[in-house]
Amino acid sequence: MSDDQLFTAEEAAAEVGVEVQTIYTWTGRGALTPAGKRGRNNLYRLSDVFACERTRQHKHRKRSSGC
Repeated sequence: MSDDQLFTAEEAAAEVGVEVQTIYTWTGRGALTPAGKRGRNNLYRLSDVFACERTRQHKHRKRSSGC
């Protein structure tokens, strides 16, 4: 699997371990930008999706630690 490979929201969510709605939310908020389109479906690079997940986990840890 190469970094240039693109995935649908459903495929990307399954790979990263998040709900599909999370991908849509990140996209809607501007945190995740689709890398392309296939018909009506947005396509994403896994590296971008993993980066959003790492950012989300980092922010969650900061909040839960009381900082």
